[in-house]
Amino acid sequence: MFKTRSRYDYGSHAHRNQRVNRGVIIIFISIFIVSGGVFWGSRRTRLGNDRREILRLWEEASYEEVFRITQDKLQINPLDYFLLTTHGIVSYQLAVAQINNHDTMSYLDRCIWSLRKALLVNEKAKDGRIPYVLGKAYYEKGAGYADLAVKFLEAARKAAYNAWDIPEYLGLAYAGIHDYHNSVAAFTLALNPANDFEKNLETKGGEPPVPARSVYPQDLLLLAIARSYGELGESDTAKAYLLRCIETSRDTQVIITARLLLGGLLENSGDKDGAISQYLTIIEESGENAEVHYRLGELYASMGDTTRSRFEWRTAMRIDPTHKQARIRLNL
Repeated sequence: MFKTRSRYDYGSHAHRNQRVNRGVIIIFISIFIVSGGVFWGSRRTRLGNDRREILRLWEEASYEEVFRITQDKLQINPLDYFLLTTHGIVSYQLAVAQINNHDTMSYLDRCIWSLRKALLVNEKAKDGRIPYVLGKAYYEKGAGYADLAVKFLEAARKAAYNAWDIPEYLGLAYAGIHDYHNSVAAFTLALNPANDFEKNLETKGGEPPVPARSVYPQDLLLLAIARSYGELGESDTAKAYLLRCIETSRDTQVIITARLLLGGLLENSGDKDGAISQYLTIIEESGENAEVHYRLGELYASMGDTTRSRFEWRTAMRIDPTHKQARIRLNL
């Protein structure tokens, strides 16, 4: 016969089982918490070590190694803000150092992909480096991206990221979208920077610095400002900047370009003698120039001097047999 148990025995047995089960659960949870803490602590330590190593390599200008490491780490942690920003910035650094245009574009695409993703990961981040580098990357991509260059460079300024080369890039980007008013304003600031625009080269908050780099020397800035004023129809102001460029530049090609632009403005304003003087000065200072002789031919033709105009066109053809306008004028 089966041995009978009292209700008390059964209750006591069930109570003991509950205590055992609760004890097992508590032990399991404790082990899980401890092991989880060890895991996350180890992970944080590892990430901290990775970050220090990346910054060390950055300081040594080992950009290719930084690129490789951050690319590999992003395969494991694709949404890591530090890795995304660092990878994007180093991609830009490598892009501007390339000689081959295909390599440049490849790095620029990588830069844009990484930084745009960083913006999505941390939309509230007030990190002016990201729009700053994005703006410059879009400018380097070409004229078709000038609107995006303006968008992000202005965002960098709004975030109070005062890299001293922002006005230069903005001037070029605004000119690319034919907004010459803002182009002139930006170029003027680049030429005469305000006190709050300083070289922003230091590392902040353990992040890689973003070195600024000048796009144009001063004479080319003067030339760019003159072009923008010319597009706005403010020829007198354009002439003043061209004369300043001619006076200050030590680059022969820049001076030739400035005198050609100045000659064109003088022609348009009816000062043909002033235009001829600029063109003859180019020949005197820099030697024969097919474009100069072609323009002289055009001026003499407008003055009714057919003999001299044809002589100038033939001279242009002798210097450059492929000069299209001169060939058309001579019916060749």
